[in-house]
Amino acid sequence: MGIIAKNINKSFGTPPVHVLSDISLDIKDGEFISLTGRSGAGKSTLLYVLSSLDDPTSGSVEIADRDITQMSSDELYRFRNQKMGFVFQFHYLIAELTAIQNILLPAMKFNEEVIRRPRAEMLLEQFGLKEKINRYPRQLSGGEQQRLAIARSLVMEPKYLFADEPTGSLDTTNAESVMNILQDCSRKQGMTVIMVTHDPDFSKLADRQIRLADGRIVP
Repeated sequence: MGIIAKNINKSFGTPPVHVLSDISLDIKDGEFISLTGRSGAGKSTLLYVLSSLDDPTSGSVEIADRDITQMSSDELYRFRNQKMGFVFQFHYLIAELTAIQNILLPAMKFNEEVIRRPRAEMLLEQFGLKEKINRYPRQLSGGEQQRLAIARSLVMEPKYLFADEPTGSLDTTNAESVMNILQDCSRKQGMTVIMVTHDPDFSKLADRQIRLADGRIVP
């Protein structure tokens, strides 16, 4: 099971600019992985390819014994929404929706908002947002908005959580809170967490660090 990437290459433009070069890796279920390296090393591109948000130019990615690079768009849409959660540097909350409605957005795609509401309320309480259930994003602090975005990513109980610089726009206190949540997802819930970060202290909290330079994995 887990995630297996084989000979991943990614290039953009004409003439092609190579961003990822012949990357192969094996991530076990339940592992907490940090992708590190300087700006432009290919960290976010690799995360997007591993998570199916972008296609490799060549190579394959298997998740839970399924080759996502060979799935139809409909299969991939369902697989992504049922098995994966995504957290980004910016929260991308819907301004017109309340906290509880934002969390339940992924469930609405499958008409499961009623079934998932108890979990959404539990996540609000777990992340210290219980009293903000009917607040709108503009009524929340930056740290609260990011915790809300993480709760949204977890409402469907994904097996795989992909996080792209999730602490990048937060102060130290809120960043540490987010890291604690991600650690709990992996160590207490058995979720596979793959996180891009430029912060060396946060990258060390992962089970394993994968360092990139010039689009390649390096020691």
